Amino acid sequence: MNTKETIQKNSTGSIISNIIYVAVISICFYSCVQNETKDKNITSPKTIKMNQESIATTIIELEKVALEKLNKGNPSGYLDIYADDITYFDPFQEKRFDGFKSIQTFYKSLEGTIYVEQYEMIDPVVQIAGELAVLSFNLVSHIGNDIFREKCTEVYKQQPDKQWKIIHSHWSIVTSMNKKE
Repeated sequence: MNTKETIQKNSTGSIISNIIYVAVISICFYSCVQNETKDKNITSPKTIKMNQESIATTIIELEKVALEKLNKGNPSGYLDIYADDITYFDPFQEKRFDGFKSIQTFYKSLEGTIYVEQYEMIDPVVQIAGELAVLSFNLVSHIGNDIFREKCTEVYKQQPDKQWKIIHSHWSIVTSMNKKE
């Protein structure tokens, strides 16, 4: 083999080596990009749990803010978080309220009539299913020398603007008012 043939053979081998090298690098790069894209479409259980905890915290905070206002005679805190199509069972009313306007009228009649010195939200639990979340808790309210106990279930729905609003509210009395001991 002469020098010219050796150079051509080495050159051809080098070209083939370079082509194989580029192909392997391209395959690796493509594989990494595909895995990264797949990973973006998969939500890890840890991320889901963090999101659910964040939603639960948000919903409990919305409820507490509404309760704080209501306990000072101002029901607007709840009106702020009710959806237009809200349904509501009040423990002192015989029938369900349907729609925001009917509850708004009812709440107007309550303005300034409620004063709760202290309350305890007991064991709030938020259960989440997609864009729905159910908050349930017991409430103990201290009014003068009386203790008032209720159960509450609120169904929240995430609205198109990503805000959580109550679409159904149900309050019921656990026991009648008892004197503080």
